[in-house]
Order: sequence, then C-alpha cells, then structure tokens
Amino acid sequence: MNLSEMQPAPGSRQKETRIGRGIGSGLGKTSGRGHKGQKARSGGGTRPGFEGGQMPLYRRLPKRGFTNIFKKQIVNINLSDLNCFENETVVTEAAILEAGLIKSVGNGVKVLANGDLAKKLTVQVACTKRAAEKIAAAGGKVEVN
Repeated sequence: MNLSEMQPAPGSRQKETRIGRGIGSGLGKTSGRGHKGQKARSGGGTRPGFEGGQMPLYRRLPKRGFTNIFKKQIVNINLSDLNCFENETVVTEAAILEAGLIKSVGNGVKVLANGDLAKKLTVQVACTKRAAEKIAAAGGKVEVN
C-alpha cells in the first residue's frame, strides 16, 4: 500500500449539506427552518437552560455551601520525593521548584510523611509532625521559618 492509495473507510465521509442554494437542492428558500417564528429568524432561539418562562432547573435547585475566596493553596509533596537531593543539601521552596518536584510554590509548600527518607537533609519548608520525625531519624533536621 502506498500513501497515494490511501482513502477513508467507505461511509465515513459525508458530503456537506449546502443549504439555501435553490429549490432543486431540497433545502432552498427557508433552508429547513420552516415559515416564520422565533427559530426561523436570524439569531433566533432561546438561551441554554430556558424552559419557556417556567422557573429553570438551575434556579429551582437549592444552593449548598460556599467557596472561601481567601483559601490558601498549599502544595504538598511526599517525603520520599526528597530522595532526589544529595546528602547535606538545604531543601528550600526554590530548590524543590528547581528540582521539578512542583510546578509552582502557590501559598507555600508542605512535606507530608508518605514514604521514607534515605538522605541527610536540612529542610527549610513546612512539614507535618510525622515527616519531621522521619527527617530527624534519617540524620537531617527541620528549620521552619
């Protein structure tokens, strides 16, 4: 088979319907919109969710809860991810960002206790209590500003 011999599967391509191109096309004059009425007009029709004046579903349903606009976006990383650093390294938010462990700092970085740490590191970001214990057990220390 050559590239020049390739063609689409039979029935997968259909010819575009050209509307408003004369009576012989079957879709001339009113172009399949019928005579008069809101849907026959240009730009006619109703907005999404409109139910003919009845109270729409999105307004009938109760609203629950709220969104806190002051919420802080803390980026979490696992303790096992810190194994990518060399021994005796000072781990800061900038170092974590540079290592590619996170995409952005957001409102801060927090180290969770998932996994084990095999390196002796000085961690200068927020940690959970359990993560701090594991860092200390590996010979490192936590310096939270």
